[in-house]
Amino acid sequence: MVRASDRQFALEQYRKRAGAYDLELAAFEPIRRMAIERLQLTPGDTVLDVGCGTGLSFGLLQRAIGSGGHIVGIEQCPEMLAKARARVAEQGWANVTLINSPIQQARITRKADAAIFHFTHDILRDEQAVRKVAQSLKPGARVVAAGLQWAPPWAWLTNTFVMAAALHSVTSLEGLGQPWSVLSQHIGEMDISTTLLGGVYIASAVVGP
Repeated sequence: MVRASDRQFALEQYRKRAGAYDLELAAFEPIRRMAIERLQLTPGDTVLDVGCGTGLSFGLLQRAIGSGGHIVGIEQCPEMLAKARARVAEQGWANVTLINSPIQQARITRKADAAIFHFTHDILRDEQAVRKVAQSLKPGARVVAAGLQWAPPWAWLTNTFVMAAALHSVTSLEGLGQPWSVLSQHIGEMDISTTLLGGVYIASAVVGP
């Protein structure tokens, strides 16, 4: 599985997971909350939810940005985005724009105050996708990424978990040592913390001028 990220493989992978995706990620909700807290969102902010999946982050983002803010959710898998669209309709959120497209081809029409990459390893390892997001951010925007990473070699039990989770959710193991490294090249130095015995990271940074 040490191959370049395969978009078609990823689409099939997430089509199969769409029905159970929310349940699968339930155990990682505390990490989602920590990641969104690091965005330091304020009312009126525009935030990019990169690889938004079924929209699991929307509720927490809405609480932070209020009705005057805006969420732009980008997701290439139609089945996942259909779940996100149903969530938006059910909640009556009028300030969410959903884009069904690979990040590289997404038409982002407004500069954002923040961006979140939550368990989106394949996107984070794609130079073109990361560049597209970076170009869509205002100076001073906050960026947070969270996801799986290799723990130290001696933590074999943790790395067994990381391997099992990665085989289920990513198309390539490339970059699991430092999943944020491509993002750091475009955004700048990142503050890194780890949880779950080193198997999950949260990386954050502020876009420079």
